[in-house]
Amino acid sequence: MAIILQVDFPFDGPWGQEMAAGMKELAESIGKEPGLLWKIWTENPQAKEAGGIYLFSNKVDAQAYLEMHSARLKAFGVSKVNGKLFEVNEELSAIDRAPL
Repeated sequence: MAIILQVDFPFDGPWGQEMAAGMKELAESIGKEPGLLWKIWTENPQAKEAGGIYLFSNKVDAQAYLEMHSARLKAFGVSKVNGKLFEVNEELSAIDRAPL
């Protein structure tokens, strides 16, 4: 069953194009994670938050990634990482054009 992982954390920037340039290697690394189907990078400069919405093929890989990524962010100095796992209702999601 597909699993959505939602992650957000405090972030002071950079944002937009600067973020894309600075995080390119990290994005390439994340793209190689076991079970990852896709990630949408999220940013909210006004609230000083960043994160992502991930789709994993299974819960084991999603949970392992959350644990590894939380530790990595904390090593970067991020004090609080919010992460949640959700099972995907594929039948209803397909009606609303989810990229599953």
